Amino acid sequence: MTTTPITPAPTANGRTVALAFFAARAVLEGVLTRHGLTYHQSVTIRAVVAAGGSIARDALVADVNDSLKTDESLVRGVVDELTAGTLLEEDPADPSRLRLTEAGRELDETTSAESAEVSARLYAGIPAEDLAVAGRVLTLVTERANAELAGA
Repeated sequence: MTTTPITPAPTANGRTVALAFFAARAVLEGVLTRHGLTYHQSVTIRAVVAAGGSIARDALVADVNDSLKTDESLVRGVVDELTAGTLLEEDPADPSRLRLTEAGRELDETTSAESAEVSARLYAGIPAEDLAVAGRVLTLVTERANAELAGA
């Protein structure tokens, strides 16, 4: 009689988290590419949306830089691309702030809807309790990594 070895369930660690992130990001980038957006541009647009539709340029750069853990000059370049591409513009009520243009809003709505469909497929069938645990664990890891970066 032969026995089949039981493969243990993978443990959440840096590798499993990274593999999930990069696989999901690749799927998302397929959506974004169809609409002429890069991942960094999408994160920047979403930061403006999350800020209520208008945000100071420096606050936007800081927010995106904190999210992406990248070079500030790269984020400033992305903001400039979005402004030149007429997806972001100065807020007429306060020129120190940026807001989405109508084209930027429409693009965000389209890519967000398509991304939500992809996310629904990726997370389908995962019990809510498992998602809650994963959310708590990943939030804690993020907090600890951010503390490490702040101390570096």
